[in-house]
Amino acid sequence: MNNPQLPLGFLGGAFDPVHIGHLRGAMAARDALDLERVDLIPAAQSPLKDQATVDAAHRLAMLELAVADLQGIAVDARELGRPGPSYTVDTLEGLRHEYGAERSLVWIMGADILATLPRWSRWRALLDFGHVVVIGRPDAEPHPSEVSDWLSEHKVDKAGLLSRPGGGVFTLAQPLLDISSSDIRTMIAEGRDPRFLLPDGVMEYISNHALFSRDLV
Repeated sequence: MNNPQLPLGFLGGAFDPVHIGHLRGAMAARDALDLERVDLIPAAQSPLKDQATVDAAHRLAMLELAVADLQGIAVDARELGRPGPSYTVDTLEGLRHEYGAERSLVWIMGADILATLPRWSRWRALLDFGHVVVIGRPDAEPHPSEVSDWLSEHKVDKAGLLSRPGGGVFTLAQPLLDISSSDIRTMIAEGRDPRFLLPDGVMEYISNHALFSRDLV
């Protein structure tokens, strides 16, 4: 399906590895906001994080396995082909040029990210190229007053988000699952079973390639 009238969603991250929390967040946004699809965008290098534990080829392969049977969830590897740190505003600007000036574009982030926004490159310019959708998360830290003011100033409801290309911030009440890639890596390194936190295909891939072993974490 390719309906230019429906908004598109995007969820970025290291996906080191992708887990059920990522997928449930993408699906929640897809369904709540009537998005045509949500693209998961793996970062080549997240500016505010250490280098990913495994290389981009493995992270991309796991993502493709994770979304293989999910309708309306896909993978966009554009950041992996771009040198240097993966700045969200650059990616969103590129998406805007690709999809044109009129289509509603939605960048999805967990509420735990809000505290770091002032450290992002050109973070206020995100709304020049699309909307931001914030999904609740149990471990979210309080965010700075400048972020609170930004959220209040640009707050929109669902109708506002769907009726224009960008410029709004929408809060999705459904919280993200309290699962983290770092916890999963630790579990695997310690020989514990992360079953039901990862798609089966991703678990099998990790096992077959001996990823996240104690020597690598």
